[in-house]
Amino acid sequence: METTEISARGRRAFTDVMTFAPPTAPDGLLDYVFAEVWTRPVLSRRDRRFVTLACVADSDAEQPLIDHVYAALNSGDLSIVEMRETVLHFAVYAGWPKASRFNIVVDQQWERIHRERGLPVPAPEPLLPLVTPSDPEERLVRGTQSFKEVNCMPFAPDRNNPYQGAGILNFVFGEMWLRPGLPMKARRLLTVACVGFQDAPLPILSHVYAALKSRDVSFEEMDELALQFGAYCGLPKGTYLGQVIREQKGRVVHEWRGEAEEEQS
Repeated sequence: METTEISARGRRAFTDVMTFAPPTAPDGLLDYVFAEVWTRPVLSRRDRRFVTLACVADSDAEQPLIDHVYAALNSGDLSIVEMRETVLHFAVYAGWPKASRFNIVVDQQWERIHRERGLPVPAPEPLLPLVTPSDPEERLVRGTQSFKEVNCMPFAPDRNNPYQGAGILNFVFGEMWLRPGLPMKARRLLTVACVGFQDAPLPILSHVYAALKSRDVSFEEMDELALQFGAYCGLPKGTYLGQVIREQKGRVVHEWRGEAEEEQS
């Protein structure tokens, strides 16, 4: 495909994805990302938003974060409830300080969109009542079960450790993963992107494995996630994520075969 054709496709895709006009100056990188990545099948534009938002929120690049939050909301691909749940999920897997900035940008862009449309900003959805148990013991029990289900593991961490009990079992899996504001697939996409740029080998392995083993993300979708991630987080980290994905595909296929043989015997 000639450069001029790629550029034309890229500019059209940029306008469609970002909901505003592309830069006037030629930009080969933007042409590639929007003409060749955002337009690919398998992952929807909405799905690609979750991967991209995680990457730009981590990048410390102010304008890309503003632009992608605006585009996700202005396009209607994400509701404000889904965007705010995205911020909370990002906070757990990428850190509260960066999530604080992310949250400020969300509020600013939500107000901007309504100002541009000449509409009042609606009141936020009420936080209470929470959908998870208020009794501490019930929360820990539910968090333990949620940990096993989300991670596709038969065991959970020891609760008698502040990080594991109060943090992981009580809040992360006893509250956040169970909140109804985001579907499971979106949480999987966000989590894999976050652990991918955090360079933590065990979480990368475990969350790629769980997303595939649960069938919440298909093998083909996971490959597309890695491409989208590489475009926004960089080739070296994208390459490592791709390597883990290949390894975990093999592991999951092996386990599925074993499970099928057990059912037949």
